[in-house]
Amino acid sequence: MGEVLDGTAVRRWSRLAAEALGRTRGEIDALNVFPVPDGDTGTNLHVTVLAAADALEELPHDASADDVWRALAQGALLGARGNSGVILSQVLRGLAEILGRPGTRPDGEVLAAALEHAAALARRAVEHPVEGTILSVLEAASDACAEPHNDPGLGGAARAAAAGARRALRLTTGQLEILARSGVVDAGGAGLCVVLDALVAVVTEEYPERYDVPARTAASPGPTREEHAPPQSPGYEVMYLLDAPDDAVPGLREVLDGLGDSLVVVGGDGLWNIHVHVDDAGAAIEAGLAAGRPHRLRVTYLHVHDEEAPHAPCVGRAVVAVTAADGLASLFESCGARVVRREPGAVPPLAVLAEAILAAGDEVAVLPNEPEVLALAEAAAERARDSGARIAVVPTKASVQGLAALAVHDPLRRFGEDVIAMTRAAGATRFGHLEVATEEAVTSVGLCQPGDVLGLIEGDVAMIGTELADVARHVLDRMLSGGGELVTLIAGTYAPEGLTDALEDHLRVRHPDVETGVYDGGQERYPLLLGVE
Repeated sequence: MGEVLDGTAVRRWSRLAAEALGRTRGEIDALNVFPVPDGDTGTNLHVTVLAAADALEELPHDASADDVWRALAQGALLGARGNSGVILSQVLRGLAEILGRPGTRPDGEVLAAALEHAAALARRAVEHPVEGTILSVLEAASDACAEPHNDPGLGGAARAAAAGARRALRLTTGQLEILARSGVVDAGGAGLCVVLDALVAVVTEEYPERYDVPARTAASPGPTREEHAPPQSPGYEVMYLLDAPDDAVPGLREVLDGLGDSLVVVGGDGLWNIHVHVDDAGAAIEAGLAAGRPHRLRVTYLHVHDEEAPHAPCVGRAVVAVTAADGLASLFESCGARVVRREPGAVPPLAVLAEAILAAGDEVAVLPNEPEVLALAEAAAERARDSGARIAVVPTKASVQGLAALAVHDPLRRFGEDVIAMTRAAGATRFGHLEVATEEAVTSVGLCQPGDVLGLIEGDVAMIGTELADVARHVLDRMLSGGGELVTLIAGTYAPEGLTDALEDHLRVRHPDVETGVYDGGQERYPLLLGVE
């Protein structure tokens, strides 16, 4: 027996653990009663480990062991699902930080140190740790691995860890009242045991025919869903990845802890995975927006069998557009969209957007029209999908992209085909705007002073000038340098009289083959919005 845990062995372990969880996920799902009885712990763990294993497939065959461990942890972080999946991703991060150090040759002592570190990281990730869960099973595995009377070597340490985890798993029934009433062991702990059994198999090259998952005891069929999930339990599971500086996370944890429970925050070095159960999903997302940039957002209604679960009151195809300006609202409505208003510089309340989507129909395309609204739109769509409605968020980052998407909207097409056409039209539209600087700042093209006119293309400053018309002409020429058939000009509240006329004259001379559409948007912050299709 080689008893090694090099890069090749880690690849085998990740794939074997994913396969083992795939075979046992139904049994693990059946154990899932804590923290909510949503019956998906096995599935979430399987998806998490599968994401980690898939990340390793992207590495070259000769990647170093430390690169393999780093990719394993990163893949799990990005793909983690559910409470237990997020915790397991932190376990893999802890193992990687010890076992993946350059020059490390894993042996029994190093594995024990790695499990101890992983257990500490996982416990710190959970805001309110509870005994009788995956945390207890992990710590027992760590303690057992470090016992001095173990068989020497990596194989003996791995066996001891797996055996310690199994012993602790049996004890979880008596550690949590809800597990005792249900006659089950902890589902997350059971999944961890499967992962550790796969590690033993890879290290020792002794592969079991099957991986055991304790069944519900015959003495107790378990309480009903209603006994598990009283009305006061949080209604939504919110998860998202967050790009944020490390010093922003303690404040975020404090805010989220005040909103709900089952809070788990894992990651580091600017990338985090957030999991929390709340009643106000919008507030949880807004907290993430205040801390950094949330993405890959998922909102799941936890009481899908309750009578009060959301339902779509209407049927039919519709488009919902978000905007802050009166003129733009009228423009979207004239194109057939339902409009959700937001305050300038803010996002609409999640509940308002979700209700608007539900009221629009059972096949709805959502146009966020601002990067800051995109994550919230995805959350609102997730909430609405719990009703059985088909919701698609077209990732429009500007109002001109939303208008381009609406221009090709066809309710007589199949919904999927319609969304694809709208997405393509939005993606083929370059967008820009003019803005007047309010303070001194460093931009990609130099220093700007208060009062300077900034010309931006897709969020990046392309020119700094003193006259709106001059900057607008420069930005249009830049945007049309790669070609274009239609230019859209949307004047804001403070656009000077004659600005759009001057730009139309410029386009007739410099770009005579381009069509031009001019509209009054009524936006206050930007004197001019520009689009090139």
